[in-house]
Amino acid sequence: MGRVPLHPEQNHNDFTLIATAPFGLEGVVRDELLRLGIEDVKAGLGGARFSGTLSDVFRANLHLRCADRVLLVVGQFEAMSFDALFEGVKALDWARYIPRDAAFPVTGNCARSQLMSVRDCQAITKKAIVERLRATYRTQTLPETAETVGVSVSLHENVATLTLDTSGPGLSRRGYRTWVGEAPLRETLAASILTLSPWRPGVALVDPLCGTGTILLEAYGMARNRAPGIARSFACESWRWMPRSAMTDLRAQARAGEREDIPWALLGSDIDAKALELARRHFAQAGCSKEDLACLDRHLQCSDIHDVRLEPQRGVIVTNPPYGERLSDPKGCEDIARQLRRLQDESGMAVCALTAFRGFERAFGRRADKRRRLYNGRLECELMTFYPVQR
Repeated sequence: MGRVPLHPEQNHNDFTLIATAPFGLEGVVRDELLRLGIEDVKAGLGGARFSGTLSDVFRANLHLRCADRVLLVVGQFEAMSFDALFEGVKALDWARYIPRDAAFPVTGNCARSQLMSVRDCQAITKKAIVERLRATYRTQTLPETAETVGVSVSLHENVATLTLDTSGPGLSRRGYRTWVGEAPLRETLAASILTLSPWRPGVALVDPLCGTGTILLEAYGMARNRAPGIARSFACESWRWMPRSAMTDLRAQARAGEREDIPWALLGSDIDAKALELARRHFAQAGCSKEDLACLDRHLQCSDIHDVRLEPQRGVIVTNPPYGERLSDPKGCEDIARQLRRLQDESGMAVCALTAFRGFERAFGRRADKRRRLYNGRLECELMTFYPVQR
């Protein structure tokens, strides 16, 4: 089988890790890591870099709500030519992470560098790793039949960064959403919107355009203190050098920390009955109790936003209204903004909306108190927060 130099008990603070995040959310992910008790964290372009143990690798995957994935940095060096890339990759200690029989597919990306052919960079990286492993294990055969250790080569401004993907499928894949409706909002973006909004667990949350319920589901998880990755597995769990007992303990601790005594304070509505049926399925797959599902039946309504009425209460309206390809008619976008202003006036609640509609503030009737540029996929949006007007 060949040697696996890194034993699970060698759990030292000598790993550099990156929690990747879309533009505008790097600081949010940094703050998440700090709340997990990880101290050496710096936000930068594309995510937050931190130092941690192998246990921290799993802890971050299990608990991060807003990050896309967690990468383990194997090495970083300048690469102005393909020869420099080959030699730099080959110099790294790949046998520390890749057993003789493990599969190691290579992905890549290039930006603002001399080397801009992603396919060539991937091929050269793969070849260099193969040569290093053959020399280390003293073999000509690398069967790649065991666990998968995904490798990524990223070139940015002529600096090559070699990482291992510890997450596998992106962290937005919580495990509860197996059906999707039209224009689904990614779970990580929904969690980021909630984090940046005035809403906090314990106060009411209303989404009058809830679709398949992603914002409501993420709020439910936050209110219950449920680890977002509790219902799924991660690539690193199959790696034989990861600390299995520690990972098992971290899952058990996460489950033990869930709250069961939080009163139901979520209200959603949508005009699309099929989308609401998907929302109910997602809540059921998320492991909601019978009591919570009964509350959901009462608090998830099929209704046009024009017919929604709210009583004065303490809470926040958080929503991702239709825009762009979802609602090409500007008048429809304006109408939704006016309806959200009406709901704010009725309820006295703050409104937090993610929108790409440039006329949203004008239609809402005033400037947003807070604005933040975010991306929904490749679509540039604004996260706008309107606090209630004091009368």
